[in-house]
Amino acid sequence: MPYHHVPAMLAEVIELLEPAPGDLFVDGTLGGAGHARAILEKITPGGLLIGVDQDPDALVNAETVLKPYAGSYGLFHDNFSNLPGILSQLAIPAVDGILLDLGIACHHLAASGRGFSFQQDEPLDMRMNPSTGSTAAELVNSADERTLTRLFREYGEERFARAVARRIVAERRSARIVSSGQLARIVVAAIPRKSAASQKIHPATRVFMALRIAVNHELEALEAFLAAATDLLTPGGRLCILAFHSLEDRIVKHRFRELAQPCVCPPDLPRCVCGRTPVVRVVTPRARRPGEAEIARNPMARSTRLRVLEKL
Repeated sequence: MPYHHVPAMLAEVIELLEPAPGDLFVDGTLGGAGHARAILEKITPGGLLIGVDQDPDALVNAETVLKPYAGSYGLFHDNFSNLPGILSQLAIPAVDGILLDLGIACHHLAASGRGFSFQQDEPLDMRMNPSTGSTAAELVNSADERTLTRLFREYGEERFARAVARRIVAERRSARIVSSGQLARIVVAAIPRKSAASQKIHPATRVFMALRIAVNHELEALEAFLAAATDLLTPGGRLCILAFHSLEDRIVKHRFRELAQPCVCPPDLPRCVCGRTPVVRVVTPRARRPGEAEIARNPMARSTRLRVLEKL
């Protein structure tokens, strides 16, 4: 099945990143390559796009989608947290813009065969890069109840985290949990029926999201990237991040605010002694959200929060 993904807030991304002919850009999460194609339209002729994705399916798809711009892009099978190393390998000191789209692609849910969706019955893998790391099945069959409870509560904000964790531990004593359908049924059975019936989303949504975040170390990768991101931008260069989860967005918001902070001295000091100057300007003091028309066309964009900074 072809790789399918609708890029979220495409018009806003292009407006705020301001790509221009001859610019050097990075798309750190290629996905369906919709954002990458729109950026290439703006930076060619003379520009270059560095595309990064840890999912090999995304890279295969990008070669097809971006074929009209052959010679104006380079693709890398890697995690965006390793962008400093990729740019160093290319002898590129800094770029004019970086985009991260932290959402999951439609392809992963519908056609990856890796158990991302509770609506499919697939091997319980959930790795974005299927060639490295531990699978979701390994996690749910080995982690103790306390660890699973913490994961579901912190990453999934699941109200019944302890009940779900307890049910998983009980079920795996008699049979190893190996498929997404099997796990979904266990989660549904663990949540009180009245509560499950009142939810607007499937009862397994938050648990599946938490496992995906844990398996792919998504928050750790984001924090590692943000620690180095401004060093990778030219003065006036912009970083745009699309977050779909409150934890991701909180990390981005706080880091942007910290980088834009001119002074970190205690408020009771009579004068500044830290000598700190702002590194960036926050272009979006409040996160941008998709409009109603876009949500109607692309319901997966509903929870998008877009934030942009500019290096000073």
